[in-house]
Amino acid sequence: MDIRVRKIYEALFALEDLRELYRHALPTGLDEHEEEQFLNGIARVDSIIRELKEGKGDPIQDVGVGLELRTREEEFININPIQPGGRLTPEARKALIAYGDGYSVCDQCLEGRLEKIRKPPVDEFHAELADFVGMDEARVVPGARRGFQAVTSSLLEKGDIVIVSDLAHYTEFLAVEIAGGVIKEVSSGPKHIITGGAVADTIERVKEETGKLPKLIMLEHFDYSYGNEHEVEGVGKVAKEYGIPFLYNGAYSVGVMPVNGKQIGADFVVGSGHKSMAAVAPSGILATTDEWAPTVFRSSHTVGDISGRSFENKEPEMLGCTLMGGTVLSMMASFPTVKERVKSWDEEVKKSNYFIREFLRIERNKVASEYPRKHTLSKVNTRESFDKIAKTHKRRGFFLSDELKNKKIVGEFAGSTRVWKLNTYGLSWDRIKYLSDAFIEIADKYGLAVR
Repeated sequence: MDIRVRKIYEALFALEDLRELYRHALPTGLDEHEEEQFLNGIARVDSIIRELKEGKGDPIQDVGVGLELRTREEEFININPIQPGGRLTPEARKALIAYGDGYSVCDQCLEGRLEKIRKPPVDEFHAELADFVGMDEARVVPGARRGFQAVTSSLLEKGDIVIVSDLAHYTEFLAVEIAGGVIKEVSSGPKHIITGGAVADTIERVKEETGKLPKLIMLEHFDYSYGNEHEVEGVGKVAKEYGIPFLYNGAYSVGVMPVNGKQIGADFVVGSGHKSMAAVAPSGILATTDEWAPTVFRSSHTVGDISGRSFENKEPEMLGCTLMGGTVLSMMASFPTVKERVKSWDEEVKKSNYFIREFLRIERNKVASEYPRKHTLSKVNTRESFDKIAKTHKRRGFFLSDELKNKKIVGEFAGSTRVWKLNTYGLSWDRIKYLSDAFIEIADKYGLAVR
């Protein structure tokens, strides 16, 4: 526990209490009682800052309502498989403070459409998003899963077949199920990689069995299980040859690496704000081409039979507006950083490979993902190394979690010493080397051979 980290949080909370005074005062200024509260609050902040400078005082444990303080990004190295790409930038954290109120982006909504709000410039952000992923039109959505759902509800009728990977995320299955579609999986084979040829074979199988073509192909660039790279451009070519719409799942790529949907051959690009775009959850994007925009971003045509009301300005697949307040503003605030950081993807992959090479120096450690790595998310197998220790250790599999936490490392699957995942995205070279050394030191401690 770092007392300075705790004091920074305490100072931030104390400043929020001062801010709250102004949220209840008259706009003409503080009254006598409120002024007294303000001065007392300033004295409290001064006291906390003094303790912060000295590194002294009592560390706070929660945010004041029974919620434990979350300090894993400040006090630890976090290797959780799904969290690093969604780590907020300082700008996003500041935006969250300023725009956390529920409908904060709607103060000057003149047209009843989120993507047309000009102040803050949500309209410009939508245009930049489409360009960022090489598509024509984009919307922000409450997570990648809602992007999948918008596409399946627009394109599918009951019984229509959708091709997905046998490594597809469960939300792809649910999106198809809700729309009444039928899933047909493509085998990733012994290497756990989907190829364009395998997709073509599956299309032919569906055609032979049903006499018709699938209505949609959904494929992730990097899957959530192994973090392996799949042949999305090959799949894009196959999709075009058969005339089947192709949804590119970029939950683990959009926001961390360069993505151009049209070059890939995608008709739809889906990304995750909270997985890969340094944004508050739930957030994501759905982008498409001019060809498909009128379908997936169609206007409402429903009319009330009594009131006669209609909502032509609303898009049914979006259920009107999607992200309000802190979610969309966090995406917008992080976006300049996100646009720059995708240029450093090769460096992130180098760091991932450095760590895995060091990790594999521990005898009988294995990487279940393709190797060399092409992503920062990796699945590792420690059945013959750390799990051997776990079998006789009094803490069983939790011994590894304990040892890592003692070295200020968190995010691995607690209690798992067999097959588990980690993600090195965003770690500096110093942190990568520290992380690598930590695993080797733990191996040495328990007598595991290190090459």
